[in-house]
Amino acid sequence: MNRNFQAVLAAAIGFVVVSLVVSLVLHVCRRTRRCSKPPLPTRAVRSVECSRMASAGDETTEFDRSESFDPSLMISMSDLVDATSNFSPDLIVGDGGFGLVYRARLRNGLTVAIKRLEPLAFQGFREFRAEMETLARLHHPNIVKILGYCISRNERLLVYEFIERGSLDQWLYDGRDKSALDWDTRVRIVKGVGCGLAYMHSLPTPIIHRDIKASNVLLDGGFAPHIADFGLARRIESSHSHVSTQFAGTVGYMPPEYKEGFTAATLNADVYSFGILMIEIMTGKRPNLPVLDPSSGKEVGLIVWVKNMVAQDLEKDLVDPSIVGREGLDEGRVKEFFRIAFLCTREYSKERPAMGEVLRLLTTAFG
Repeated sequence: MNRNFQAVLAAAIGFVVVSLVVSLVLHVCRRTRRCSKPPLPTRAVRSVECSRMASAGDETTEFDRSESFDPSLMISMSDLVDATSNFSPDLIVGDGGFGLVYRARLRNGLTVAIKRLEPLAFQGFREFRAEMETLARLHHPNIVKILGYCISRNERLLVYEFIERGSLDQWLYDGRDKSALDWDTRVRIVKGVGCGLAYMHSLPTPIIHRDIKASNVLLDGGFAPHIADFGLARRIESSHSHVSTQFAGTVGYMPPEYKEGFTAATLNADVYSFGILMIEIMTGKRPNLPVLDPSSGKEVGLIVWVKNMVAQDLEKDLVDPSIVGREGLDEGRVKEFFRIAFLCTREYSKERPAMGEVLRLLTTAFG
């Protein structure tokens, strides 16, 4: 019995030992197979790579990058910080969309405008760079040149050519000597803006500005206009519209279709804003403020006021009183100016002329 018991006991012990060994081997094999798998799926690896570059919505980046679109210009973040005296408030020359604009003098003596983008305006690096390169290819005398950009963590700076006289808005409303803005000068400004917009709209892949207004028109030494601030600009890939889920633009300049909930950016929306700008330039009145209508004694919107005055053949009374020689203006030319503006501001988008046609009308009427 003892021998039998010993045999059974030995067999049991052997079975337990073998079972433990087999279990240990299987556990080791499972861990080996698990460790041999990729630590992250391909999609996750790609996300990590993008976050290092600058993912959309991030407020920080983990690298510094500077790019100049002018071969003769070298820029870096440290250069721009020095040129703006660490973004001194004394050097602020404008408050453009999405950030402040500083006047700066680079080490090579070139004076430039530097826009410091607000963090909330940040977008993905690839999209940001693509838009910068698109705007860098816009070579037109009535469009501000972008010279380059710098990115460093939560800082994004755009470098533009400096336009010395500042914005049209400042000349119309900030107490400057408006005598320089006579009738002919204002017509040239209108034609110049129209020329720049027509160029943008006629590109193989058109560009919509989406925020044409007096503060986004800069004037050089000869009062030639330069369209600026492309923070809302979009390229149109097809159908002459850009799908958007948000309104874009400035109150007073936005087309009436926006009131109906239509948010897509279109070329015709730019045309409407241009027509409002035409009226603003020649009347000297802000489009987002009410105007006293003498015929009714009530305050109305700018467009309503102008239409009421035109209906009474009072176009010359619409002209900004600060324009020297207003009384001697040719009535036919004044009427034609507002007729073209009205074409641009038609209520229905499809009834507005293309910018190329608007420019043709302006050139035919005013040379």
